[in-house]
Amino acid sequence: MISVTLLGAGNVATHLFKTFNNSNQIAVKQWFNRSIDAIEPFKNDVAITDDLNTLQDADIYIIAVSDDAIADISSQLPFENKLVVHTSGSVNVHDLNAKNRRGVFYPLQTFSKSAEMDFVNVPICIETLVKTDYPILKALAVAVGSPVRKVNSEQRRTLHLAAVFVNNFTNQLYRVAHEITESEEAEFDFLKPLILETAKKVQNMSPYLAQTGPAKRNDKKTIKKHLKLLKNDQHKDIYNLLTQSIKDTHGR
Repeated sequence: MISVTLLGAGNVATHLFKTFNNSNQIAVKQWFNRSIDAIEPFKNDVAITDDLNTLQDADIYIIAVSDDAIADISSQLPFENKLVVHTSGSVNVHDLNAKNRRGVFYPLQTFSKSAEMDFVNVPICIETLVKTDYPILKALAVAVGSPVRKVNSEQRRTLHLAAVFVNNFTNQLYRVAHEITESEEAEFDFLKPLILETAKKVQNMSPYLAQTGPAKRNDKKTIKKHLKLLKNDQHKDIYNLLTQSIKDTHGR
């Protein structure tokens, strides 16, 4: 049985608690948050606290807070030589206080509290400074069914950057498409099968080969019509930027 203490109450921490709590190989010893109200609904399932000095002994302490707060929380931990990890894709492992053994347990996925998540679909990227800590974190990931990847700091930061493109930026493009369809009372829902098919294609072929559309074909007439239809200048800028990027990629 792996004992875990969670620190933080955001999207990642909430999903980690739920999946850990459902595993018969993991015991969540405590859940800390500076505001006790955020974790109050879980008080019947786990010991909660807003006082770092009351933290009990655990195999792993997982700091799942905003990037800017990680170093501060780790420096305030009232113990030494414990395994302390953060869940960030971009924060350096050395930002954790050196009084403890340091590592990263980065779930490469998008999390929203209201959306259910099966950790079979959540790759866990693991980084450790002490070699013997890797099997402990790997066992934790395996216990919830997650694929495991051993990464170094540069690989993790690169994956996080790429994740912003495929997730955050793509979602913003969905939002732009929603605004465009709403402007003419068309139905955004009609685009959902296309969204799913596009995501499905890159599971089996490279994004380069999966590319279609007027920019790849250098269909100047269609591109001109699209730009004429767009009334929002920012939408035009996005269209022009991505069109040029596709043209450059495919030699148009």
